[in-house]
Amino acid sequence: MLGDFLWRRVIMWLKTMHRWSWKDIRKRLLGPHGAWLPITADDTELINLSRTPPITRYRYRGNTIPSPWPT
Repeated sequence: MLGDFLWRRVIMWLKTMHRWSWKDIRKRLLGPHGAWLPITADDTELINLSRTPPITRYRYRGNTIPSPWPT
């Protein structure tokens, strides 16, 4: 859902910035077989969040974190 939200926000930003209509967006971002092309600018491509691996954080260590003070 986050990827869809990001895609829609970028499309709306492009429409506003360049004064494009939806027809202009489709002309630039639809491939020859009707599939959507990724949004790119120069060599930068909009990230596809559905293909990125899940982000893992540090696991909870609780009392196993060593104390810097002597006991």
